[in-house]
Amino acid sequence: MARASNLLKRTLFALLGLLPFIGAFLSVTWVPWASGVFTRGGPVAAYWLAGYIFNPIGAIVLIQAFYVGMQSLLWQRYRPFEAPAGTRPEALPRVSVVIPAFNEGAMVERSIRSVARSDYPAGKLEILVVDDGSRDDTFFHMQHLRREYPDLVRLLRFDGNRGKRAALEVGFRAATGDILLTVDSDSEVEPTTVREMVAPFLADARIGAVAGRVAVLNRDSLISRMLEVQYSLAFDFARAAQSTYRTVACCPGALSAFRRELVVPFLAEWTAQMFLGRPVNHGEDQALTNIVLRQGMDTVYQRTAVVHTLAPTTYRGMTRMFVRWDRSYIVEGLSFAKFMLTRYRDRNRVLPVVAFVVTNLRLVIFCWGLASLPSIFRQDSGVALHSMVALGLGALFSAAYYLRIERSFRFVYGALYAAYSMLLLQWILPWALITVRDERWGTR
Repeated sequence: MARASNLLKRTLFALLGLLPFIGAFLSVTWVPWASGVFTRGGPVAAYWLAGYIFNPIGAIVLIQAFYVGMQSLLWQRYRPFEAPAGTRPEALPRVSVVIPAFNEGAMVERSIRSVARSDYPAGKLEILVVDDGSRDDTFFHMQHLRREYPDLVRLLRFDGNRGKRAALEVGFRAATGDILLTVDSDSEVEPTTVREMVAPFLADARIGAVAGRVAVLNRDSLISRMLEVQYSLAFDFARAAQSTYRTVACCPGALSAFRRELVVPFLAEWTAQMFLGRPVNHGEDQALTNIVLRQGMDTVYQRTAVVHTLAPTTYRGMTRMFVRWDRSYIVEGLSFAKFMLTRYRDRNRVLPVVAFVVTNLRLVIFCWGLASLPSIFRQDSGVALHSMVALGLGALFSAAYYLRIERSFRFVYGALYAAYSMLLLQWILPWALITVRDERWGTR
């Protein structure tokens, strides 16, 4: 009975994910079609319906409905990993936590201290903090924590800023652990996070990398509150779905773990990565994930391992972050495409391709839709109203998901973000495509 009840709940939630998009589809297709039946006759109405289905808005709604429905079903199947029962402390692998820092000031203390207070055995843990040529008092705060935890914290320092990849490379090479775990210097982990990040490696030897759950640390502005909901969708909903077929596309820099033997041999290639003749300085986390995947290993998500990170609080900061993410998605998406159709592993190869094709098809049609909107609105003013209905109904899913997971009335920020994104953020992907060769970090 309990199993049947759980199955019913999972099915209902998956349908909940589809309903907003079914409603949006009907608003774009059935309403105009029904109008055509009474005013133009059946054949003309059918032609009208086909025109709405095959315009950008109708196509986007259909693809989005399929994609979200698929993710909803996969998300329901996700379960966090657990270490084998009876695992003794002495059997745990040695973990090296690498924290790259640049102009973080006092925040780096909070980051280091949160890792130092982990419940992981002290003799199995080390923390390497790399000062990437900071021009403020970051290194002073690093030294303070070094004195506080002399047996745990090691410091490395650059004379000038070299970038996050270089900082991570130096930390990885100096590390002595079997598991290399990255934490951003503007983030804090929970006491159980390190242990939870190690659990998947103990549970399955085929797992090569683990992505943690990224939550928002600060909620002091409208933008950071909206991003709290968006992070839940990006860092939990999407990665939990990907984890069911063992292909998390990006293990985030804020909290990721890798088997040492899978990444250290490729560090020189990773730091020297080029794209269209220019060095690639962004997307270091997704590039590492691709290195693990192409070796035939699995990448998974561990919901119980949580990091709280500072989110942008201004429009400028948020857009710079999104532009960097989209450039990384373009570059590393192409890198994944180079091997996704090969026999890079002997299982779980179909769904990654389906997700890749649907995601990119959705983005292509979306760009087509943006370019076509002026002509569509000139041809039929009713399309504008139908588009607004589609936007409102689509926003319901993100809000409902956050309410389902967090049990918080902050879910309203998810609906608000959907409208905010449609009105003010749609230029980001086209701009990222145009400026994809720009290797600058964008926030320094």
